[in-house]
Amino acid sequence: MSSQRGNTQRGRGGDRGRGQGDKGASRGGRRGGRGSTTELPIRQVTLYANYLDLKSAGAQLFRYRVEISPDPATRKPPAGKKAQQIIKLLIEQHFSELGKNIVTDYKSTLITNLKILGNEEEIYQYDVRYRGEYDDEYSEDAKVYRVTCQFTGRLNPAELLAYLTSTNPDDQFGSKAEVLQAMNIILGNHPKIQDWIASVGANKHYAIRGDLCEKWDLGAGLEALRGFFISVRAATSRLLLNVQVKYIACYQEGPLAHVIKEYQPRHRDVNALRRFLVKLRVRVTHIQKKNKRGDVVPRIKAIAGLATTNDGASQANPPRVPRHGAGPKEVEFFLEAPGQQPSQSASSGAKGKKGKKPAKAGPAQAGGYISVADFFRQNYGTNTDPYMPVINVGTTENPSYLPVEVCEVVPGQPAKAKLSPNQTRNMLNFAVRAPPQNAASIVTTGTQLLGLSPQSPTLENFSIRPDCNLITVQGRVLPAPNVYYKDASKQSQKSVTVKPQFGSWNMRSIRFSTSTNLPVWTWLVINADGSKPPFARQEDFDNVLGGFTAKLNEMGVAAQRALRGEIISVNKDNYEAQITAAVGRLMNKKPSLILSVLPFSDADYYNCIKRACDLTHGVRNINVLADKFRDANPQYFANVGLKVNLKLGGANQLLDAKELGLIGQNKTMLVGMDVTHPSPGSSANAPSVAGMVASVDSTLSQWPAEIRVQRSREEMIQDLSDMLKAHLKRWARSHSNAYPENIIVYRDGVSEGQYELVVQKELPLLKNACKETYPASLTKQGLPHISIAIVGKRHNTRFYPTKEGDADRSGNPSNGTIVDRGVTEARNWDFYLQAHTALKGTARPAHYFTVWDEIFCRQQPRPPYQNSADVLEALTHHMCYLFGRATKAVSICPPAYYADLVCTRARCYLSSAFEPSPAGSVATGSGPSLKVGNADVRIHPNVQDTMFYI
Repeated sequence: MSSQRGNTQRGRGGDRGRGQGDKGASRGGRRGGRGSTTELPIRQVTLYANYLDLKSAGAQLFRYRVEISPDPATRKPPAGKKAQQIIKLLIEQHFSELGKNIVTDYKSTLITNLKILGNEEEIYQYDVRYRGEYDDEYSEDAKVYRVTCQFTGRLNPAELLAYLTSTNPDDQFGSKAEVLQAMNIILGNHPKIQDWIASVGANKHYAIRGDLCEKWDLGAGLEALRGFFISVRAATSRLLLNVQVKYIACYQEGPLAHVIKEYQPRHRDVNALRRFLVKLRVRVTHIQKKNKRGDVVPRIKAIAGLATTNDGASQANPPRVPRHGAGPKEVEFFLEAPGQQPSQSASSGAKGKKGKKPAKAGPAQAGGYISVADFFRQNYGTNTDPYMPVINVGTTENPSYLPVEVCEVVPGQPAKAKLSPNQTRNMLNFAVRAPPQNAASIVTTGTQLLGLSPQSPTLENFSIRPDCNLITVQGRVLPAPNVYYKDASKQSQKSVTVKPQFGSWNMRSIRFSTSTNLPVWTWLVINADGSKPPFARQEDFDNVLGGFTAKLNEMGVAAQRALRGEIISVNKDNYEAQITAAVGRLMNKKPSLILSVLPFSDADYYNCIKRACDLTHGVRNINVLADKFRDANPQYFANVGLKVNLKLGGANQLLDAKELGLIGQNKTMLVGMDVTHPSPGSSANAPSVAGMVASVDSTLSQWPAEIRVQRSREEMIQDLSDMLKAHLKRWARSHSNAYPENIIVYRDGVSEGQYELVVQKELPLLKNACKETYPASLTKQGLPHISIAIVGKRHNTRFYPTKEGDADRSGNPSNGTIVDRGVTEARNWDFYLQAHTALKGTARPAHYFTVWDEIFCRQQPRPPYQNSADVLEALTHHMCYLFGRATKAVSICPPAYYADLVCTRARCYLSSAFEPSPAGSVATGSGPSLKVGNADVRIHPNVQDTMFYI
C-alpha cells in the first residue's frame, strides 16, 4: 500500500515556513513553519523526551478481525476476561505453530507476519473449546464457542516510514493509523501475557507482584500502583515509542474482610459499600481445585452486590434476608434435599458444574432453611463475623451467597469511585517525584516491565528493535512578557511594569490595571449544626471583614463597608432550602456581591450557594473557608481579591498590545471551548456539558460564558451555533455594533482521534453562526476568518533537561520552553509549550494542534517573527500570563482554562446528576432523552455577562 497523492488533509501541511505574505485560501492546519530564534532573546536547549527510537526492518504485517459468536444462553458475545481467554485459546488450538509470529489485542484483532488464511475474501470459522484461565485440562462437557476470523489488510511499516520521510506536503498515507495500531499490539504483547502484570486498557501496564511491583497504601481499601504507558507515535522521518510513568488507584489485594474494614472502619453505609464492591473480582478460598501439575486453580467470582431483601423473589423457596447488607447469621437460604432440583444457586458460591456432585451439607438439615454462617461453619469449618455483610456473587434473580471470610480480592483492579481528599493526598505523595527519577524509571524499570529488550523473541520476529535510551530534542525558551498594573496611589493612573521571575510575580505596592467599584455588598456566614462556630463573637467577624475590605481597596476595588448580612445554621437534611432562602433574604439589600463563609470544605454547601446565586437570584458570589478567612492572611485576602475584581468586570493585569500581535488591533475575538462528561458512578441521567467563553475586547481580561447540556458522552458540541451567536452579540455591544474580523478558537476536551471531527462537525456550526449574525456585506468578503487549535492536557509527552543549567529549581525545563520538532510530524502544525513553573513533580507541557487556519496563513509576520509558527507560539505563550485568577503563568492558555472552569461550575449546578446515585445506578451514555435540560444550567440574566464562574 504505497503513498498516494490527493487533496490536502485538514490539519496537515508542509514543513516549509509560511509568512511571506501568504494570502492563500482557507485551508487545514498546514504547519506555518517552525519556531525560530530570530531577534528575540530566545535560548536554545537540548532536552530529553520520554520517547525511545524505534527501528523497524519493515516486515509486512497481516491483520485479521476476530469475532466471537453470541453465547446461546445469554444471546450476547462473551466479553471481558472470558473473551480474552477465548481468543487466547483460539491461537493455542488453531495457530499454535505460529509461536511468536502472532499477537493479539485480545479483543478483535490478530496481527501476524505470516499469511494464516488461504483465501483473503473468505470468512473462516473455528470452534474453540473453553477452559478456565488457570485450568490445564478440559472438562468432558466443555463449552464450545464459534469464532470467525477474516483478513482485513496488509500493513507495511516501511511504507509509513517512507511517508514520514517524504518532503512532499501533499503526500498521503491512508493506513497510518492502522500501522500504528498494529505496532502497538506487537509492542503491548509482552506485558499482556504476563500473569504478574495487570494491563488496564490497551496500553497501561502495572506490575502486581515481584521486584518491579511498586505500590502505596492510599487508605480506605485502596492502594496505588506505579506502572507505564506505552504508545507507538509517528514523527518526522521516524517512528518513536512513547513511554510514560503512570499511576492507578486499585483495590487492595488480600482478604475482602480487611478491605471492607479499611473502607468503613466504623459506621457501615450499606449503599455506599455496595457501590464500592460491585463488580469487584474475588478469589474464593473455601473450595480448592488442583490441576494436573498440582497447582491450585483459582476460582474467581465477581461481586454482584450485598444480600438484599428482594433476592430470589421469584423462587419457590426464596432466601430470607431481613435487610440490605445483613450478616451471615441473619441471611438464610433453602438447602435442597438430595436429588431435588435446586431453586437457587448453592451458597457455596457457585453453580455446580455438570458431572460434579454438590458439596455435602454435613450435619445441616436438607429440605429446610439454614443460615450462611451455619452452612459454612458446618461444611468448611469457617467462622464468620456476624457484623460483616453477606455478599452475592450470583444475580438478584438467582443469588449465590458467600461470607467475606472466604473471599480474597484479586490484585490490579482499578478503583471506580473518585478518590477522597485523603486518598488524593496519599496518591500525590506517591506519584510526585523529581523529573530525573521519572526519566531514570522509564529506561530501567519501564523497559524491563514492558519487555523492550532487543532479545525479545516477539519483537525480533516482527523485525522491531527499540533503543532503550531516551531521545533528545531541540527546544527553545521563550522570554516572559512584561505584565502591567497601575500605581498603588489611588490618585495616579500611571502604569507599572512588572517583570516576571520564574514565571510568577507579586502585586506588592501596585493596583489592578482596571479597578472596579463595590458600593453595596453583604455576607452570609454558614455554620453547620453540631460544629463549633468559626467566629465566637460578631465583633471577631467584623474585624476580619474590615481587614478584607481594606485589602480590596488596596488592590484597586473601591469597596464600601459591607452591609450587615446573616449567620445561619444548617443541617444536611435541609441545607438547600435554608441556604437558598437566606440568599433570597439578602437580595432585599440589592447587593452587587455576596461573600459566603463556609464552615469547612463541603461540596454540598458550595454547590448549593452557586445554584442560589448564579441561577436562582442572579448575584455575584465569592466563597471563602472560615478557618482561612479567620486567619486574616494577606495573601489569602489577595487571592480572593483577584476573583472579586474579575467578577465585577475589572482587568487584573495587562500585556503590551504588541505582545498580543493581531489581538491588539481589537478586531479578533478569542474563544475557548470545552466539554465535560459524566464520571464513573454518575447517575444515569447525567449529561455531558459544553462550556464556551469568549473575549470581549483586546485586553483579554473579561470572558463571559455560555453553558449547554447535551447527550451523555457526546464529544462534539451540539449547540455551538447558538453559543457563538450569544458571544458575537456581546462583542457587537461593546464595539459599536461591529463584529470581529477574526475568531481564534482554542478547543479543549477533544481526544486525538476526534481532531478531524472538530473540522467536520464543529467548524460548520461556527461558520453557520457567523453567517446568520454578520451582515451580508461582511460574509461576502469571507469574514470572519476562523482558526482552530486543539489544546491537549492529557497527553503523555514529557521533557527533561539534559544540562543542570537548563533546569529550573524543581528539575524541570524552564518556564516558556517550547518544542515543535523531534516528536512532532512535519505535516501537522503542533507544538508543546510549558509556559508555567511546576512547583514539584514533572511538569506537563500543553499540546497545541492547529486543525484549521484561515488567519495566520494570511498574516504578514512582523519582526521579530519570521513565520506563522512564531506568531501563534508567541501569542499562546504570552496569553498564559493573562490568567486573571493568578499572578503567574499558567499551564494552558486562558481561553481553554476558563472554558474548563465553566464546565466545572456546570457540574456544581448538576451535582445531583453527577454524584453517585443512591442505588448505584450508573450512567449508560445511551438513550434519546435527557432528564436534565438547559434550564438547569441557565445563568440568571443579572450575571450572565460576567465571569460568574471564576
